[in-house]
Amino acid sequence: MDISSELVKKCCRGDSRAQFELYSMYSRAMYNVSCRIIPDRMEAEDAMQEAFFKAFDRISTFRGEVTFGAWLKRIVINTCLDHLKKRRVQLVSFDDLPGLAEHTDSSDDYTPESVEQVKLAMQQLPEGYRVVLTLRLVEELDYPEIAEMLDINESSVRSQYTRGRQKLVELLKRN
Repeated sequence: MDISSELVKKCCRGDSRAQFELYSMYSRAMYNVSCRIIPDRMEAEDAMQEAFFKAFDRISTFRGEVTFGAWLKRIVINTCLDHLKKRRVQLVSFDDLPGLAEHTDSSDDYTPESVEQVKLAMQQLPEGYRVVLTLRLVEELDYPEIAEMLDINESSVRSQYTRGRQKLVELLKRN
């Protein structure tokens, strides 16, 4: 049994020290997840804090089918997406637009010289592209999971991923 499992049990019994320990263990990683979805650092931190409140409020529903970290990460991602929805960020749907079939050209392979270049380029992307790319490439969610989380169809996710990736490559090549 890992330390997280023991702390979760204590949290279910209302142990605030256990909550603090879990927070200390996971806050940095969850903040990084938040920042990848919400570029504004203050808003990302607010979303992360809100996610921890939700997690501790619902900790009795944690069944241990996945690790605590994976369970918490899903709550953080959903909370971040809720923050974006509150700002009325609309993800562009390409389903009904002619000539925008999924592009699978491998000529857009590009190796940037630094991770910072990618981070800066990601911040320049439109919200919809950035969110889909982050969930797919960084959080490693599959298309059906992303579609469910964003409440859009899978073909829209694939289109946004493809277009976002193309735009990201363009931005990286310019710099």
